[in-house]
Amino acid sequence: MQWNEVIGQQEVKDRLMGLVHSGRMPHALMLCGETGCGTLALATALATELLHKTTDYHPDLHYSFPTVKLPSIGGEHKPVSDDFIREWHELIKREGPYITLDQWLEAMKATTQQAIITAAESDELAKKLSLKSSQGGYKVAIIWLAERMNDESANKILKTLEEPSEQTVFILCVERPERLLETIRSRVQRIDVPKIDSASLEKALMEKRGLEEGVAHKLSRAADGNWLTAIEQLSPDSEQMLFLDLFKMLMRQVYARDVRGMKKWSETVAGFGREKQKRLLTYFLRMVREAFMSNFQDPDLSYMTAEEEMFVSKFGRFINEANVIDINSLLELAIRDISQNTNQKIVFFDTALRLTVLLLRK
Repeated sequence: MQWNEVIGQQEVKDRLMGLVHSGRMPHALMLCGETGCGTLALATALATELLHKTTDYHPDLHYSFPTVKLPSIGGEHKPVSDDFIREWHELIKREGPYITLDQWLEAMKATTQQAIITAAESDELAKKLSLKSSQGGYKVAIIWLAERMNDESANKILKTLEEPSEQTVFILCVERPERLLETIRSRVQRIDVPKIDSASLEKALMEKRGLEEGVAHKLSRAADGNWLTAIEQLSPDSEQMLFLDLFKMLMRQVYARDVRGMKKWSETVAGFGREKQKRLLTYFLRMVREAFMSNFQDPDLSYMTAEEEMFVSKFGRFINEANVIDINSLLELAIRDISQNTNQKIVFFDTALRLTVLLLRK
């Protein structure tokens, strides 16, 4: 991956290239950013620069990522990245370095297992990095979703970070840095990767997906700095379309005081996985914000797709100064409860019932 293939992020690219060309490359970097902003793309481009890489494969580039223990893996064997390296390269070749954990779990054929970076993986990585560089230059380790290291794995990586071999560079790609050990965070140079600017998203949609300027402009604004969200909107059966349908269904049931309908709706979404439930509620938060902002009738404040705009044009009047803050707080509380393993049916049904009071507040 070359620098010009990374979507946007010019300031971060300049900073990383400056570290390389100044000869002040730290032995460990932590790229922190949300899904879809390009931390893995930036890490891969940096590795290409350090290794003078011209092909997809380089013997001194090592990937480490969360794995699961499949039924086919032997009882005593702890899964490591090499067990899934073929699936990793196939996913990156197909989707590029903009991927989600859900995509990776599907590529591994995981079911309900929790994906983690194991202690065995840390041992394996330390062993690889202890060897001399095959090309006489840098050795680079990219650890994707490093916050998914378990405690044993994190402590072993910490030891490797404290005593790195010569010309070894660690690049940690992290979405939730607060979940990493404080001792690891203190030994890496942190670089925050912001959301992708709308202009860069719009340009990428036109160049990579062949969209017309007007369509690309609207999608880039609705994507809110997330390349994956922008791409997902192009699919008629995308998750975002599902979330919009569920939002419309719930709001109509709430307005009609359809308690039976709300109960059935709650049972439906309770069947989703917890991560999907949190994404659903986060989407609801965005739609409430968009509905409220629509009342100002300023196109520059709108970040919606055409389908969302169509619904909000009629729904927006129900979100106002009297209820927007409380509705926002209610949805944030639901996200917190779901994260703490509260019964999902109760959370969603309770949220729906409370909305019946808030939605008609003026």
